[in-house]
Amino acid sequence: MQSSYSKIPLLVLAVYLMVFIATAINPYDRATWWAENIPIWIVVFGFVVTFSRFQFSNFAYILTGFFLCYHTIGGYFTFELVPFDWGNAQLSTLNFDFLLPDGRNNFDRLGHFLVGVFAYPFVEISLRKAWVNKPIVAVFFAVFALGFWAGTYEIIEMYYAVIEGGESGVAFLGSQGDIWDAQKDMLMDILGALLFAVWALVNRRFFLKLPKHSMTKQED
Repeated sequence: MQSSYSKIPLLVLAVYLMVFIATAINPYDRATWWAENIPIWIVVFGFVVTFSRFQFSNFAYILTGFFLCYHTIGGYFTFELVPFDWGNAQLSTLNFDFLLPDGRNNFDRLGHFLVGVFAYPFVEISLRKAWVNKPIVAVFFAVFALGFWAGTYEIIEMYYAVIEGGESGVAFLGSQGDIWDAQKDMLMDILGALLFAVWALVNRRFFLKLPKHSMTKQED
């Protein structure tokens, strides 16, 4: 077994840690910051402790690292208050008013779509470990898994908002006055998962050549 490995995952981790340290200083609401970052720490911890046993492709780490940084920034400002005027203007040109309405800070809604990046490593590990026999099954599993997580997270948000109450509860919920916010967020999670799962399916020739077990140099 070779001991060399790609430094890309370590670089992604370093970038995330820099973003985390910067955003840990004087966030808008400390309670919301804790609530938003704890799930992220669990994900990072999972990637770190399994790194010596299984390494995803470099692209999978880059995708997930981007989302982790994105979410961490949202936790610093609270998703509703992230300065996102330019992004909102660009999203408004898509004419998806049902999901991305004008006058709303859609940093949060886009963030839910980006949750779908986790479908990419899910499809990758399913195929590399041969957990499924057909690639399309890996896609369905990834989408269903992300859909389940989307529903679970919305329930967690609701309970936190009820228990915490006040400004922190409202900031964490981030509904911005939309009574259908939870349903729209879940739809964005699922749409994102579908896109990135299919993307992984298209790119499978790049990661299927990687070994089932890690600690080897990656080529993609």
